Amino acid sequence: MIKLLGYFFGIGSVLALIGAGGVGVYVAKMSEDLPDYQVLEKYEPPVMTRIHASDGGLMAEYAKQRRLYLPIQAIPERLKNAFLSAEDKNFYEHHGVDPEGIVRAAVVSIKGGPMQGGSTITQQVAKNFLLTNERSMERKVKEAILSLRIEQAYSKDRILELYLNEIYLGLGAYGVAAASLSYFDKSVNELEIQEVAYLAALPKAPENYNPFRNPNEALARRNWVIQRMAENGFITQDEANKAIAKPLGIKTRSNNAYVPSAEYFTEEVRRDIISRYGVNALYEGGLSVRTTIDPHMQVEARKALQHALVQYDQTKGFRGPVKTIELGNDWGTPLGEIEGLSDVPEWKLAVVLTTDANSVSIGLQPDKLPSGRRGPEREIGTIALSDMRWALSMVEGGRRVSVKTADRVLQRGDVVYVEKKGDGGEYRLRQPPRVQGALVAMDPHTGRVLAMVGGFSYAQSEFNRATQAYRQPGSSFKPIVYAAALDNGYTPASVILDAPISIPNGTGGFWEPKNYGGEFAGPSTLRTGIEKSRNLMTVRLAQDMGMKLVAEYAERFGIYDKMMPYLPMALGSGETTVMRMVSAYSVMANGGRSIEPSLIDRVQDRYGRTVYKHDNRKCDQCNDAAWSDQPEPELIDDRQQVLDPMTAYQITSMMEGVVQRGTATVVKELGVPAAGKTGTTNDEKDAWFVGFTPNLVTGVYLGYDNPQPLGHGGTGGGFAAPVFVDFMKDAIAGKPVADFRIPEGMTQVAVDRRTGMAADPNSKDAIIEAFKPGTGPSNVYQVIGEGGGGPVASQPLPAEAQQAIVSGAGGLF
Repeated sequence: MIKLLGYFFGIGSVLALIGAGGVGVYVAKMSEDLPDYQVLEKYEPPVMTRIHASDGGLMAEYAKQRRLYLPIQAIPERLKNAFLSAEDKNFYEHHGVDPEGIVRAAVVSIKGGPMQGGSTITQQVAKNFLLTNERSMERKVKEAILSLRIEQAYSKDRILELYLNEIYLGLGAYGVAAASLSYFDKSVNELEIQEVAYLAALPKAPENYNPFRNPNEALARRNWVIQRMAENGFITQDEANKAIAKPLGIKTRSNNAYVPSAEYFTEEVRRDIISRYGVNALYEGGLSVRTTIDPHMQVEARKALQHALVQYDQTKGFRGPVKTIELGNDWGTPLGEIEGLSDVPEWKLAVVLTTDANSVSIGLQPDKLPSGRRGPEREIGTIALSDMRWALSMVEGGRRVSVKTADRVLQRGDVVYVEKKGDGGEYRLRQPPRVQGALVAMDPHTGRVLAMVGGFSYAQSEFNRATQAYRQPGSSFKPIVYAAALDNGYTPASVILDAPISIPNGTGGFWEPKNYGGEFAGPSTLRTGIEKSRNLMTVRLAQDMGMKLVAEYAERFGIYDKMMPYLPMALGSGETTVMRMVSAYSVMANGGRSIEPSLIDRVQDRYGRTVYKHDNRKCDQCNDAAWSDQPEPELIDDRQQVLDPMTAYQITSMMEGVVQRGTATVVKELGVPAAGKTGTTNDEKDAWFVGFTPNLVTGVYLGYDNPQPLGHGGTGGGFAAPVFVDFMKDAIAGKPVADFRIPEGMTQVAVDRRTGMAADPNSKDAIIEAFKPGTGPSNVYQVIGEGGGGPVASQPLPAEAQQAIVSGAGGLF
């Protein structure tokens, strides 16, 4: 019997050795060509880039995988404990593999069942980072081998850090930080017990526990995790009971989480980042971008521009509904399928339900739910005839038709835009304007763009008219001509002839520019020329000093890269952008220094290292460790001086006259020192106003994308300047009032505003002018341009010059 037992024992030992050998061979074979687990040491997951306003407010996030990477030290213990309870309670005790779990999964697989879990967190890291999602025994074995190796190479905290940052948790969120924002609009440090438990419930099957599609399953799974946390001693049973009693409390992030009204600005920043660092850096690099935008100014800029565009558009009549739909049992469903202007939250789409002579009953588009569905609520409102009176002038077949009743304007099924009047159910009829425009506000001392609006609505048109629309600046270009003259021997008191001029165009014809209104005033000072926006004087001045000089200054100021030196260009007939014009005026506002406009203050990489900074001024003593009676540190401004500071003050003073006595007297309403220039092109197709206070430059452009006359009042002074005033009132509110600084060495002398000669300061025709050292009012009455207009070409003009003449003389007013 003993021999028999020994015999069986021997056979068993041999079989065991053979089995062990077989397992060893199998494991050795599986170990061949395994991925290199050491790549985890330098693993850098794709992380989202975030764009921030100057005050830190979030503007946008860009990512292929929505992920924020958190080091393990920044992840709260409560959140870690929730995931350990749900996924691997013995994580800190085992060596990477749970033998019991592996045996259980293997038995199920041998019996022909589906591959099951049982994976530790380390195994999930191995699978997610190094293997595929293939459901096979071979993959499970490789996963176990890699897990053992990973546990030997890395600390538990490093493994848990990789796991919590890599896992997909639904709603497009990867990692716990992004998921916390996506589901609860909170940082991980703000999460409560029931919230961390819900996130920990998601890794196995985030779509199965979607809070919108499967709320009951989501709640049950969350409560299971809460109970596991209590069983594992991470929370008390009393805490668990209280957490289980709470609802899911999902609060997804909405557009309200972002800085409002900044769509055009944000898109410009996005393009800038791509041009600097490439697409992958934007969507995977985890950059932190701090922009220059002032959120308050941005909101006011959009409001001012939109108000002007809507008011103008309404004078052109009602063009009809957005769409007409069939009204069935539930009008909310077809209405909910129509996309509105998402970036104009004050406006909503509505469908006309009933009409009569004095009012219209409307149904409001239901609000969207986070999952993309629309709520069941059906809200009814009313548009009174008094709130749609502008629409009584209708456009039908390209002709204006006047009607008298509300039911003549709208019919049942018409879909229109409306704006709420107050707290009741009354609404105003609205219409997206066809006329467009742009507004840019800039700090003239730094080039920081504080606000930028590129059109009425980014949802309506993504074309940015502040940076992409090249249009004739009209008379808003004239300060460049006058600045060039003042920088080259002329004074504000120099006298130019304001009279008809006829200049051969080189093809047998003549170019005969006109002043706005056709009148002329004879000899006048440079100041009068710019205050009254005299075309004839500007042409004579440009002819007298030479267009090559004007072109040089226009390029110096950044208005054009290369300006053709032809006389029509002196009246703003070339094409440029609002951004470039605002930058040019900033040079005059800051004392003549070159300016580089910037929408970005700073860019940091995923580790917080600064990789770009707009302000590169040097400050040698700014980093001193302590103060030892040394002088205060000074920023060294080494920017190029492109205009004499005294010239800059002279042209600024002359543009103050535009506001006080000239074409932009509406700007006096601001009640602070302000300078600027209007611009209107031929047939009133483009309206401009660019102006500034000592610390803020703002440019406004208005016009149709396909140029056409704006009609009566569509001038720089009548249309664009009021937008400037509307915006600046809020932009400068509460800020100290400052005067334009007169450079040292300049003298102020009273001159006759008509002759430019010295005058009694008490004379009603006297005005104080600033003169550079060695200059002053002339003792002899001299008039530039009395000889009339000579030829500007003895041969046919190039095509650019011909186009400038044909397309318009540029600035008219």
